[in-house]
Amino acid sequence: MDAVERARAQWAGHRPDVDTTGMAVAARVRRLAALLERAHDDGLGTHGVTTGEFEVLAALRRADRPLRAHEVATLTASPGATLTKRLDRLGAAGLVVRETLARDRRGVLVSLSDEGRSLVDAAFPEQASRELAVLSGLDDDERATLTDLLTRVLATAERG
Repeated sequence: MDAVERARAQWAGHRPDVDTTGMAVAARVRRLAALLERAHDDGLGTHGVTTGEFEVLAALRRADRPLRAHEVATLTASPGATLTKRLDRLGAAGLVVRETLARDRRGVLVSLSDEGRSLVDAAFPEQASRELAVLSGLDDDERATLTDLLTRVLATAERG
């Protein structure tokens, strides 16, 4: 019995009228996300960036072209103020370049510097390896099934 099942058993004693089957999944997803984020932050710390900053760099690397700031915000699900802080820090570190659009001075294009591209190319395989390690107890079919199930659950959650 893990911590989630212990919590469910305690709730069953106090509130047997509440169905906690959703908790069986949601609490584990939250715990897994926290553990992965901690592992990523530790690993990415050796490169001098946080997980959130790496997400910005990775989005730019995947796009392989300059992006408008609002596109980066959408791709990383970052609120505007958070993205601005990340871009400020990444710019100061020489990892991204921001360019104001000539035709619309409010518009900003963001691109990776050579240093930013090198960082992503070094850190991404490490990140992928950490994620695979978490799944090492599953075979290929189980990983595919888990991927499909989480995709469906996430789609439901995103629809609201």
